[in-house]
Amino acid sequence: MTRILFVILLNINLGDTPPTKITWETLEDVSFTDKYSEEEKAYYYYPDFGSSVKSLEGKEVFIKGFMLPIEPEEGIFILSRNPFASCFFCGNGGPESIIELKLKAGYPKFKMDQVVTIRGKLKLNSEDIYQCNYILEGAEIYRFN
Repeated sequence: MTRILFVILLNINLGDTPPTKITWETLEDVSFTDKYSEEEKAYYYYPDFGSSVKSLEGKEVFIKGFMLPIEPEEGIFILSRNPFASCFFCGNGGPESIIELKLKAGYPKFKMDQVVTIRGKLKLNSEDIYQCNYILEGAEIYRFN
């Protein structure tokens, strides 16, 4: 009887692993060097991700920030450490202070600088200069704040 109970308990699906909470400080474990893009004829920041960030790649995470609906009709959204008026694009902070969001279908309409907590699978990007260094794939609202 004990053996049967043990086998049953081993086969119970306890659900998905909860996402890991990360902070903007977590994402600071990266350094940047200038790298020349022949295609763009310009320099861009090339990231060298630290071990703590590398250990999160491919994992489900959640983080709180300011929603920046850059081109919502095109599905282009950024989560930022700072509000739009002082975000990376305006010269405050570096590339580690923003995350590109690949939102799941059916996302709500967002207001600029709306504070939200987003969850998704973290992807590290060091090759595609047309995307952010941090990307959350399959992103969705984890919590409205």
